Amino acid sequence: MTVLLYQQDDRGVAHVTLDRPDVHNAFNEELIAALTDAFADIATSSRVRVVVLQSNGASFCAGADLDWMRRAAHYDDAHNLRDATALMAMLDTIDRCPKPVIAAVQGPAYGGGVGLAACADIAIATERAAFRLSKSSSG
Repeated sequence: MTVLLYQQDDRGVAHVTLDRPDVHNAFNEELIAALTDAFADIATSSRVRVVVLQSNGASFCAGADLDWMRRAAHYDDAHNLRDATALMAMLDTIDRCPKPVIAAVQGPAYGGGVGLAACADIAIATERAAFRLSKSSSG
């Protein structure tokens, strides 16, 4: 199953498209790895001049996938640390991309989706876009 579409056109535009619309493009291990790999490739590509980060479906990105979070509740500390490090590396790879990154936010961006948009150099949002971070229950 494809979780990310990555295409480069003849004008030097790379289109990186989150493609998990059934779960609002939420992050899981596979999407995190695919985004990291795509942006690592873009960083070294002489053909890419600009990147459009976008998504299919109604939501831009809902943050962490709930099924992934449920599985993580049963992981040991080392596994959870690897997952957290992979997420950090993905965001860092996008943030440090030497090519201009434009986030095209067409719908809700929640939690980590806000972080994804924040890593872009420019975020352009439609009227349907919404940005939300979860509130801590501890006060």
